[in-house]
Amino acid sequence: MYRITIVEDDDKIARLLGEALERYGFEPQRAQRMKELTLDFEEQQPHLVLMDINLPYFDGFYWCRQFRQRSNAPVLFISARSGEMDQVMAIENGGDDYVTKPIHLDLLLAKIKSALRRSYGEYAAAPRSGEGAERAHDPQASDKPGHGAPAGSFELRCGALRLDISRSLLLWREQSAQLSRNERLLAEALLEADGAIVSRDRLLESLWDDTAFVDDNTLTVNVTRLRRKLEELGLGGVLETHRGQGYRLNDADLAAGPDGGGL
Repeated sequence: MYRITIVEDDDKIARLLGEALERYGFEPQRAQRMKELTLDFEEQQPHLVLMDINLPYFDGFYWCRQFRQRSNAPVLFISARSGEMDQVMAIENGGDDYVTKPIHLDLLLAKIKSALRRSYGEYAAAPRSGEGAERAHDPQASDKPGHGAPAGSFELRCGALRLDISRSLLLWREQSAQLSRNERLLAEALLEADGAIVSRDRLLESLWDDTAFVDDNTLTVNVTRLRRKLEELGLGGVLETHRGQGYRLNDADLAAGPDGGGL
């Protein structure tokens, strides 16, 4: 049973959400310590978090950043704030999706199920045959919540750049960068293409089941975040934008050296 932590200071909304989640077979958990939510995160080990923005002491953006230091489990923001910048801020601070109040329960449940499928279920990382990038099986995979891979762990490669899917880590020579769930999914799609251009539609599909609810700007924000992680590894120019077509990883820049890439 999936554990879902509800971070909501409105008792009525939190209760209604909990009752709805329980009816659909989830295990709802209410966050209690609004001043020390990290303690609730550590104790509850959620598979997914529903996060309000307007909270006592610190806002939901702050707590999402704190949660991201501990887990890559999906975070869905729920807020009465419907402005585009609020949604951009939610994504930039580590969120995976955004639902505005008043809450339409069917839409919320669809987004929850989609996020869980992508992180732990049928759409989670798994080996695929016939694709350009190499996958290596890791029998020591972690199945803890938030690690983004099911019972087996797999690795993607493009040149000397590696993606450890079970740990959501990008590895380049002696360095590594921790990825959020959305950054990992984008990296998967790009590494699997093995230097070919990946369309914006394909990248949107890799992040969300139903792209009808997704603002195109949301993809741009996530690509920008992945670029920053690549820059941390000294790969600032490797993720190329091809206007009107999509994005690609410059595999020539990622080619391993004579020493096999120094990994």
